[in-house]
Amino acid sequence: MTTSTLSTFLLFALLLLHSTSAAVFNIRNNCRYTVWAGAVPGGGRQLNPGQTWALTVAAGTKGARIWPRTGCTFDGSGRGRCQTGDCNGLLQCQNYGTPPNTLAEYALNQYQNLDFIDISLVDGFNVPMTFKASSGGCSRSIVCTADINGQCPSQLRAPGGCNNPCTVFKTEQYCCNNGPCGPTDFSRFFKQRCPDAYSYPQDDRTSLFTCPGGTNYEVIFCP
Repeated sequence: MTTSTLSTFLLFALLLLHSTSAAVFNIRNNCRYTVWAGAVPGGGRQLNPGQTWALTVAAGTKGARIWPRTGCTFDGSGRGRCQTGDCNGLLQCQNYGTPPNTLAEYALNQYQNLDFIDISLVDGFNVPMTFKASSGGCSRSIVCTADINGQCPSQLRAPGGCNNPCTVFKTEQYCCNNGPCGPTDFSRFFKQRCPDAYSYPQDDRTSLFTCPGGTNYEVIFCP
């Protein structure tokens, strides 16, 4: 095999490895209203009812999330504001959204080449969501479809959503910034309605799930 042929073969192999290792997230809006999906990495996109956004994410990505934004208005340059989930007034998010917002969080190809996925209510709730595997033989589906906005405790109510208590009270009891912490009456409100979702930051045992690396996923708003 010549040097040039070997180089071409290695380049093709690397490209094939990359394409098969990347994960595709199909983000679908089943709500009767427009939702502006936010994603880090990925940016953002307006999704009218029934629309889907296919987002490809590189293998090894971690600290990533997808979330719904509501009540948004943007100008032609992609600047504006959202009632919930706003990311510094940009259509194309460069950082995480402002609470309250329901979160689909993930880290790809981590320990033992596993993907770690969860739905988190640690930043509160704004839109019902399902986060599920769609390939690779993984059948994991995480669901949070309760009427949390309608049943939200008065202390946590926010325009368009329901805040997590850390956002409102900013105390260690609710925010868990230092050392171990446990559930509270407010976190139990979220957990009782969405048992598979994070209700406070150290709720790992019942809220963090895995799929094999290379799995594709669906994030569905208003499933």
